[in-house]
Amino acid sequence: MRQALLFEVNLFLLPGLLGALPWLMADGPLWLVPLALLPAAARHLYRLVHLSLLIRRHHRLAPPFPLGLWGEIYRAIAHYQQRGRKGRKRQIRFTRRFREAANAVPDALVILDKHHRIEWANPAAAALMNIHWPEADGCCFTDLLAQPDLDDFIEAGEYMRPLDIAPAHNRALMLSLRITPFGERKKQRLVVGRDITKIYHLNMIRRDFVANASHELRTPLTVIGGFLETLLDAPATPEPHRRPLTLMHNQTERMRSIIEDLLTLSRLEMHDQPKDQEVVDVPDELQLIVQEAQALSNGRHQILSDIDDTLLLHGSQPELRSAFSNLVFNAVKHTPEGTCISVRWCEEKDEAIFSVADNGPGIAPEHLPRLTERFYRIDTARSRESGGTGLGLAIVKHVLNRHNAQLSISSEPGHGALFSSRFERQRIERRQGAEPSAILYFPRVQHATPPPPPAQRLG
Repeated sequence: MRQALLFEVNLFLLPGLLGALPWLMADGPLWLVPLALLPAAARHLYRLVHLSLLIRRHHRLAPPFPLGLWGEIYRAIAHYQQRGRKGRKRQIRFTRRFREAANAVPDALVILDKHHRIEWANPAAAALMNIHWPEADGCCFTDLLAQPDLDDFIEAGEYMRPLDIAPAHNRALMLSLRITPFGERKKQRLVVGRDITKIYHLNMIRRDFVANASHELRTPLTVIGGFLETLLDAPATPEPHRRPLTLMHNQTERMRSIIEDLLTLSRLEMHDQPKDQEVVDVPDELQLIVQEAQALSNGRHQILSDIDDTLLLHGSQPELRSAFSNLVFNAVKHTPEGTCISVRWCEEKDEAIFSVADNGPGIAPEHLPRLTERFYRIDTARSRESGGTGLGLAIVKHVLNRHNAQLSISSEPGHGALFSSRFERQRIERRQGAEPSAILYFPRVQHATPPPPPAQRLG
C-alpha cells in the first residue's frame, strides 16, 4: 500500500515540477503545470471508466493488475469476487444437499409463502398430498389439499398441535400435518405431512379392544359383586367366611374402578376436543371437590383452598371435574397423615391456573417423566392399599390436552410436590356482576414429626 501511494505521488509530483520549471526559471507560462498533469488525470479517468465497465459486465478481474493505487483497488475487488464465487459454490452445494436430503425424506415437505402459496415441494408430497412440484408452483395450498379444518388450522397458528386428516385423493391414508414458521423473517411456512396410517389403525384397534374388553367385563363383575354383597349381608353366612368374602368384594370393587377408568380413557381418546362445551362454574365444582377430599381424608390432612369465585372456564364440566378431583384425591390418598394440601384456582398472566400442592415426602426425579403413563406406580404396594388404579394422572393428562392445557409436575424428595395446569386466555370467563376475589397465600405446614420415606404417590 505504501509503495502504491508513493507511485501515485510521484506520478503527479514529477510532471508538476517539470511543468513548473520554465515558470520558475524564466517566468514562463503557468498553464504548462496543468498540461503536464493531464496524462496522470487521463490515466485515472481511463482506469475509472474501465473498472466501471468491467463491473457492469460482471467480468472477472485477473492479473496483471495496474500499478499504484488502482492496482490495490483491482486486487481488492478481485479478492471479493473470489470470496463471492466460493460463497455461491458453497450455497449451491448446500442447496443441492438440502434438495437431495429433502427428496430422500419419506415425509411430505411443502414450503409456503406468506399468502399460503406453494413455493416448493418434495417428491413425497405428490404421493401423500397430491401436490406435484413444479406444476403446483404458485398454487394455493388449501385449494390442492382441500380439508374442512385446514384453513382454520393455518390461521390459528397453533403449530405445536398436529392436525390429522385423510386426504381426498386417497381416503385410505391418514396424515399428521405439522406447520412451522420458516425463512429469515418467519413469514414462510414449512408443512410436514407424515403417514401415520399404521399407527392410527393400531391405536384404533387398541382403543376398541380396551373399550370392548372393559365393557364386556363390567357385566360379570357387577353380577359377582352383587352376589358377594348378598352373601355378606346374609345373617346365615358363617363368620369364618366373612373375611374372604370381604376381600373378594374389595377386589371386585377395585377391578370395577379400573374398568370405569379404562372406559373413561377410551372415551377421551375418541376425539381431540370435547363435544359439549359450556361455561363451567369451576369455583363451585372445586368447593364440592374440597368437601369430598375432606371427607376422604377424615381429618388426617390439613386441606386449604384459595379459589377465585369469579373465575369461570369454557369447557366440558364432567371432564374438568374428573381432572381436578383426580389431582386433589391423589394428594389425599398418597401423602402421609399430617400433610398440608393447598388447592389453588386463580388467574395469572392472562392464564387460568389450577394447582394442588402438598408438603409431603415428594417424588424422586426419575419418576416425574413417567407419572402420566397408564398403570405406572411409584410404590405398588402402597398404591394398591390406597385403592388407586394407576390411571388417574393419565385421565388428567388427556382431559387437559382436550382443553388445550398441559399438566406440569415439580417435586423434590422431602419438599413436597406441585401439580399445576394452565388454561389459555381464550377459555377464561368472568362471573357477571362480581369482582375478582383476593388471592390468598397459604404457607406450607411443617411436619410435627419426621416424614416417612418418599415414593408414596400414585402415577
